[in-house]
Amino acid sequence: MNVINEAIVWFNDPLNWTNPGGILDRLQEHIEISVMAVLLGCAVAWPLGITLGRRGAAAGLIVLLSNLTQAVPVVALLTILTLTPLGLGKPAVVIALAVFAVPSLLANAYTGMREIDPEVRDAARGMGMTSAQRLFRVELPLAVPFLATGLRIATTTVVATATLATAVNGGGLGMIISAGFGLGPGHGGQILAGAILVAGLALLIDGVMALIERKITPRVLRRAAGRS
Repeated sequence: MNVINEAIVWFNDPLNWTNPGGILDRLQEHIEISVMAVLLGCAVAWPLGITLGRRGAAAGLIVLLSNLTQAVPVVALLTILTLTPLGLGKPAVVIALAVFAVPSLLANAYTGMREIDPEVRDAARGMGMTSAQRLFRVELPLAVPFLATGLRIATTTVVATATLATAVNGGGLGMIISAGFGLGPGHGGQILAGAILVAGLALLIDGVMALIERKITPRVLRRAAGRS
């Protein structure tokens, strides 16, 4: 209980919120890193997954890429990237986190394209739609539930994993935890407070992404999913 009391006292200190390097600064850094990483992951994974899914090819490649990215420890990848011209700081963190966002984005984009009924594609083709028109008017709207699920998983994963950015001086809420350890014994309250902030942010983001997923999924697809 002593550590819990220390965490409450730490939260109640206004300077821990507003000082440079305080909660507000670290929270902004954490969100910026996470957003950039997810956007980079989307830019890589979605075009690849959609293209391969439409062609119905390279399912084994999708599995291989997903397994490879999940097998590499985050800290190991961060360490490797810091030895490149990227060096320490946010660029290395963003790229590392983007790598770990790719599996869910890629797999769900591929699955979303493969789950589309071939008869729907044939009907769109029979109406004289071009390949681009079929993609944007028919296929992508039907794949929205899968794309949204992949985005939700990737975002939550990145937000939680971004805590490790502190290992390469990348900023974020993990810096609060790291600073608590650096201060030595008697600062368990700050460590616990940092952990609570990370967990709370991850849960909040997951909830928000769940709402967004529901909102952007067409109602007819939600009803179909409910019946199934």
